[in-house]
Amino acid sequence: MEPEKSSNGANHYQNVACPFCGILCDDLEIGPSGSGLKVLKNGCVKSVAGFERPLTEPKPQVDGRDVTLDEAIAAAARLIRESRLPAFGGLGTDVDGVRATIALAEKGGGVVDHALSDAQYRNFRVLQSSGWVLTTLTEARNRADLFIIAGSDVHKLHPRFFERIVCNEASMFSDNPPKRTVVFLGEGLDQSAVIGKERIGEVVTLPVKAERIAEVLDAMRALNKGATIPGDDIGGLPRAAVDDLFARCKAASYGVVVWAPPSLGFPSADLTVQAISEFVKDINLTSRFAGLALGGNEGAVSAGAVCGWQSGFPLRVSFASGKPDYDAERYAISRLLSAKETDLLLWIASFSPDLTPPDTDVPTILLATPSVKPPRTPKVYIPVGTPGIDHAGTMVRVDNVVSLPLRKLRQSNLPSAASVLEKIEAAL
Repeated sequence: MEPEKSSNGANHYQNVACPFCGILCDDLEIGPSGSGLKVLKNGCVKSVAGFERPLTEPKPQVDGRDVTLDEAIAAAARLIRESRLPAFGGLGTDVDGVRATIALAEKGGGVVDHALSDAQYRNFRVLQSSGWVLTTLTEARNRADLFIIAGSDVHKLHPRFFERIVCNEASMFSDNPPKRTVVFLGEGLDQSAVIGKERIGEVVTLPVKAERIAEVLDAMRALNKGATIPGDDIGGLPRAAVDDLFARCKAASYGVVVWAPPSLGFPSADLTVQAISEFVKDINLTSRFAGLALGGNEGAVSAGAVCGWQSGFPLRVSFASGKPDYDAERYAISRLLSAKETDLLLWIASFSPDLTPPDTDVPTILLATPSVKPPRTPKVYIPVGTPGIDHAGTMVRVDNVVSLPLRKLRQSNLPSAASVLEKIEAAL
């Protein structure tokens, strides 16, 4: 796609989708800056770090030695061919990259899992066992008058969530929508994005420990059913504070409970997600209420969605038997590596240098952005481009209802992860 002209005549791209967090903000303005790119408008710390990362084009390597791309592909194919059970992890790539990974796993008889699936399974287990009622980013932006941020530092994971969804000055239905209440249910949550904003009527802080949030929600479920709750505190909060929160939920015209599974990093955190989901289902019988799960960075939502389309199962699927075999515990790549049940790791990290492969003595094939610094020299390293910068692509947004196109913004010789994976598959 050709760059559009700005009002001053300089070439730049408008309405760019940002692939560096699960929200996929699609209103960025990106322009040239020397040999690189510059975020001109609507950026955040994640987008600036991603788009403005300098372009480097190192050579592929085998055992730390520079080789041609064809030689690296041949070496990778040989390792997969000789492997007893290869593991295809990381999955920091776009829809096409995940499709190509699954096709390669089918042919090579391996296991597919995302680097961030531990957090995703805090949601998946609840969806599988009891279901939920979720809203979308657009519905929350345009309709909600009450947001409950449950134990999640959303501003760190998604720097523009509050700006775009909670503090928006206009909505689809009004240029002057009513003010909103934001409740931070948890300790130490960053409130800076809502303090002093015109759209926000009230900010309520309830400093409950993350692992006790479920107690608060379960108590409000009981109150909703007319039960009597004894005691002066609930989940470490004063009883009056919980009563007040419940009253706000009942009075809301459209309430939304927001959580991000990566923030719920404590044992059995899926039970907290279940408590949120059950509360939303119960109160939704008489009030309009919904949940909104965030997270999904590093292409995690795209990985889970594509794996579901292709295999009928979420992540942690083995193709070793010639057909999809799903086991959420057995086929977690972290467990396979620690138990020495895999003898080869193929790791994909095309978005962020932070998605480094595990420090393991298992031979590793690394397809990654040139700025990734692995803890050990991989057997094969193939530098790949970033979707939405070096090549076009598609990603699934965190609410799972929209797939957004990514645009090629600069000239680069770095191949896409999908094209490399397809060539490895053809070489098997």
